[in-house]
Amino acid sequence: MAGGGFGASSGGGDFEAKITPLVIMSCIMAASGGLMFGYDVGISGGVTSMPPFLKQFFPVVYKKTQETGLESNYCKYDNQGLQLFTSSLYLAALIATFFASYTTRVLGRKLTMFIAGVFFVVGTVFNAAAVNLAMLIIGRILLGCGVGFANQAVPLFLSEIAPTRIRGALNILFQLNITIGILFANLINYGTAKIEGGYGWRVSLGLAGIPAGLLTVGSLIVVDTPNSLIERGKLEEGKAVLKRIRGVDNVDPEFLEIVEASRVAQEVKHPFRNLLKRRNRPQLVIAIWMQIFQQFTGINAIMFYAPVLFQTLGFKSDASLYSAVITGAVNVLSTVVSIYFVDRAGRRVLLLEAGVQMFLSQMVVAIIMGLKVKDHSNNLGHGLAIIVVVMVCSFVSSFAWSWGPLGWLIPSETFPLEARSAGQSVAVCTNMLFTFIIAQAFLSMLCNMKFAIFLFFTFWVFVMTIFVVVLIPETKGVPIEEMTERVWKQHWFWKRFMDDFEDDPKGKLHA
Repeated sequence: MAGGGFGASSGGGDFEAKITPLVIMSCIMAASGGLMFGYDVGISGGVTSMPPFLKQFFPVVYKKTQETGLESNYCKYDNQGLQLFTSSLYLAALIATFFASYTTRVLGRKLTMFIAGVFFVVGTVFNAAAVNLAMLIIGRILLGCGVGFANQAVPLFLSEIAPTRIRGALNILFQLNITIGILFANLINYGTAKIEGGYGWRVSLGLAGIPAGLLTVGSLIVVDTPNSLIERGKLEEGKAVLKRIRGVDNVDPEFLEIVEASRVAQEVKHPFRNLLKRRNRPQLVIAIWMQIFQQFTGINAIMFYAPVLFQTLGFKSDASLYSAVITGAVNVLSTVVSIYFVDRAGRRVLLLEAGVQMFLSQMVVAIIMGLKVKDHSNNLGHGLAIIVVVMVCSFVSSFAWSWGPLGWLIPSETFPLEARSAGQSVAVCTNMLFTFIIAQAFLSMLCNMKFAIFLFFTFWVFVMTIFVVVLIPETKGVPIEEMTERVWKQHWFWKRFMDDFEDDPKGKLHA
């Protein structure tokens, strides 16, 4: 399919398109799925450092944190059950993604977002009302299903509704909302930790109902994407929506391109088998590795457990939530930076600059922790503690304008339409799998590897930066349906996967 591009931009730079209020509104509503995901990530780290919560659900951990000298500084929180509370969400999301791939294709992007909202609402109720560990885990699993559905539908929705020239920026709205969700979660934990009577954690978990409600209501208001409508055979409706979101009457060129892409997509009976074809190899390899690398920067380790991490460094409980709030704020601001630069400087520039910055920041943290934080002594002076926070912030900010948003953007904009939904599924699934592995392993790794855990992540940052230099092409400003011609066929390495269309007799179809 020589004309096939993919992504969140079926509004080619060559197509007429105004940036309509409808597009902006739809994107803000849809991206609230990110708010929910971020809130869930941020809330679990803070809640698990609240004594009343630990006392009720994880008495063993509670005892360890209360007695000094009993446990190594690095090992206080090393508990499989506690890690399961955090990571059950990702395991559920991983499985839900495959169902979501189906609903995204068959029922449309809009309905899939609605389903996600419903899961979120029910999961929140279970969590806030939990009286035992089982209820808590069931709630997290339902939230996980919501995450699986939302992360599948939202990036595609944003990619398809956005005009090409601001596709990157609109897509990053999703990531921006994840970071805002994390920040809010940190602020809320900071407040609820002060509640007398020990029910603060219920408030923390319950307030997830707000973004959950937003997504559910929002998904009823937005229009479905023209790509999705056309893919399901509703051509007239698709064209009407296209006129509304582009704000121009002459949408024929774009409409025909989507119809053509969708016709090709219809011929694909087995989307996942199709994904393995040679001509989809570059996109698939990049999508999978970007997700793995995104997790192996160590970002989630730092985000999930920021309060716990800062406590290990010897900040008091309050101070550690405080520093988590600071890192959360840095995260939000830096994501805004990427919204500005992604369609100007381009994807590669951001990834390469950030690689260097993340590498240096983590080295410094590793060195300070290696010299100063021993198993039972902790002589991190005030000055050094501040340096650690500054370095963590430097790390977080560079992640937030590179691997954070681009890990989702690049896969969603490079697959051709017939492989898009399946491709996004594989991306989300890989991401959740590795998020799960890291969430489940991090506290144990911290306990066993001590400060070397940061060297472990530093090594990976080095590897992924080399990967970008060699294998990731620049995709800014390329209309989604033209990726094959303009990006893959021009790339020194990937073009060899493009020259043969013999596994596709209709490949020359609309070259």
